[in-house]
Amino acid sequence: MVDDHPMIIEGYKNAILKNYQGPEVFHIDIASNCNEALKALNKNIRVSPYDLALIDIQLPPSEDGSITSGEGLAKKVRELYPRAKIIVLTMHNENSRIHNILQSIDPEGFLIKSDLSSNELLRAFTDVISGKIYYSATVNNHFRKMMANNFTLDQKNLQILHHLSRGIRTKNLPNYISLSLSAIEKRKNHIKELFDMKMANDEMLIEEARKRGFI
Repeated sequence: MVDDHPMIIEGYKNAILKNYQGPEVFHIDIASNCNEALKALNKNIRVSPYDLALIDIQLPPSEDGSITSGEGLAKKVRELYPRAKIIVLTMHNENSRIHNILQSIDPEGFLIKSDLSSNELLRAFTDVISGKIYYSATVNNHFRKMMANNFTLDQKNLQILHHLSRGIRTKNLPNYISLSLSAIEKRKNHIKELFDMKMANDEMLIEEARKRGFI
């Protein structure tokens, strides 16, 4: 279990250790940052490989800077422990962030902290241990919105929508995205075509993107 708040991680441990009804007997290691977690992953890979990693996304980075967040740590788990299952927890509930985590990690469990309770965590743990997938309500809602679209948007297009939603003007987007202004304009027009609203202004575009779950 990896989380940088000791009281939270104790709550996670207690919720599982006191209430889990399965036949397995298990040991829980804890870490409060990417550095501690990385050391534990490297230490146990041959001695006692982990079956499951529960990882908060927002974490202090490793000392060498190779891992800067829980997302990078989860990718490292996939690399070192390909058979291990991953439960991701995050306070970020933006659709674009959820989408990116699902694409980059594809976790067996995905919980938004605003959805979280001790019972929710226990259900997620029980399902994931038994080989099932468990997503909390906000993640499932994201899926429903995405399934209503018959197309997907790549990372650059999602970034364009994200920054526009923050009030960044199109002419300033090259300062935030590694694309030329002409490339950004082409992508915006393509998004409008996908949304079937070629004449839409930025406000209308963002409103539609929110309805469709892209922001």
